[in-house]
Amino acid sequence: MGGRSSTYFLIAIALYFMAATSSCQKDPAVASPSQTTTSVNADSSIMSSPGNYLAVSGTLKVKFNDSTYTFDAATDSIAFINVHTDNDSRYFGITAINKDHSISFGISSAGFPYSNINRAIAGSQLLLSTDAKTPALQLSLSRYSEPKNVGSINLLQYNSAKELAKGTFYTFMSKDDKATSPYYRVEGTFDLQLK
Repeated sequence: MGGRSSTYFLIAIALYFMAATSSCQKDPAVASPSQTTTSVNADSSIMSSPGNYLAVSGTLKVKFNDSTYTFDAATDSIAFINVHTDNDSRYFGITAINKDHSISFGISSAGFPYSNINRAIAGSQLLLSTDAKTPALQLSLSRYSEPKNVGSINLLQYNSAKELAKGTFYTFMSKDDKATSPYYRVEGTFDLQLK
């Protein structure tokens, strides 16, 4: 189980790194990408891989406890990513960071993305900060939720016409990876467009 836990952790870290990298695309000092260019261009082999897209419009909504956090692609950075690891595993997911860099979220699943699939969650992370350097709250995928359910991502549409990705998700997250730690249900929706 230790190897599986480290895989979840590495995927969550990769999602956070990709969110931070893609966020530079929305900074005012950086030119906006062309409306016709949908691949994310960055200095990372993960971000420059085929199948990674920065949403041009649309929203990602994440509900945690009594709060709903909304990422808007017009001002925040939301990316749909495809990751191919060194051990030949494949993952897809969504990563986002708000303009103020105070909230970031990432979620992933194993395999290839395509329309009308429902897959188990492989990794997830939610960071809330009072400033850009200090996380006030950091949650990641819980392996100890009951009844041993890590959640799922329901991808209704993927990469068709102007639609980048549309669907829903839910997962269970905790502050650390201990069996005694409380876990929280985090759920949301996404409707992201390429144009």
